[in-house]
Amino acid sequence: MRTLLKIRLLNILCIALAGVLVAGTAQAEVAKVRVSRQFGLPYLPMIVIEAQHLLEKNAKALGVDVEAEWTQRAGPAADLDALLAGQADFIGPGIPTLATVWDKTIGTPQEVRALIAMQSMPYVLVTRNPAIKTIADFTDKDKIALPAVKLTGHAIALEMESAKIWGPEHYNKLDSITITRSHADAAAALMSNQSEIDAHFASAPFYYYELATSGIHQVLKSYDTLGAKHTNGVLLTAKKFHDANPKLCAAVVAAFEEADAFIKAHPREAGQIYLNVTKDKIALDALEKMVADPDVEYTTTPINVMKVVDFMHEVGRIKKKPASWKDMFFPEAYGLNGS
Repeated sequence: MRTLLKIRLLNILCIALAGVLVAGTAQAEVAKVRVSRQFGLPYLPMIVIEAQHLLEKNAKALGVDVEAEWTQRAGPAADLDALLAGQADFIGPGIPTLATVWDKTIGTPQEVRALIAMQSMPYVLVTRNPAIKTIADFTDKDKIALPAVKLTGHAIALEMESAKIWGPEHYNKLDSITITRSHADAAAALMSNQSEIDAHFASAPFYYYELATSGIHQVLKSYDTLGAKHTNGVLLTAKKFHDANPKLCAAVVAAFEEADAFIKAHPREAGQIYLNVTKDKIALDALEKMVADPDVEYTTTPINVMKVVDFMHEVGRIKKKPASWKDMFFPEAYGLNGS
């Protein structure tokens, strides 16, 4: 495993160094890298990287001494604001955020792309309303909580399913009953049964908590909407930062691949690290099952990115249509079997 990681690290470094040679004189790389994450199991690789100091270790192997600064923000909008304001160097939102910011910044000094994917995980729509069996049963009296309306994978998956049921022209039929809430707040509201929120399009581990609560059931899984597994989160950075820090970017990729390998080989230990950092009140046995769930794959490979992006272009959510997923990623990902 270590040999494969070293080979992958060398390949990434060669790509990065080639970029420096083309660009001209190499610049000194940053001494501190700022990484922002949100809440939940999609960010388990980041949590493992932080706990095991994998970013610093892999950077040092490439001759770069760097300090990693980790911040947690509630929601993709806050993450994106931090990146664009220069307050974060890497963030990990979903595909729609990538497509949106790529569409608005491509070819500008503020250009943003993805370095790698972070995982493939479903979004699961749950409700406490017994009358709702499919999304066609929602009415104006219901409220569906999302991490951000219109911007997140959860929101786009709901629109894609709406287009299937009511036709492409009615893709946004349920947008009016969606509201922005963090996953933690949405889950607490739903499980309390004392809120206007009676449905939540959730990420792990929150839908596990909700489905274990009496009276709450599943309505939709995003894997069913897309017809296959799909990337949940991607690691974004600014092109200016990427081009100025090729060794660091290589180290970031290597750190994620090392963390992914650790999670796959040691789901229980990875779960314990998650609990140590998040202080979540959940039994380790239950968390281990979540981490090892067949629906979950911690991988740097982009999966079915274009299904989401093509839909966003078709409905006018983005103006530019990338020819392939590679248009929205940096060269470090080009050797992956993405889609």
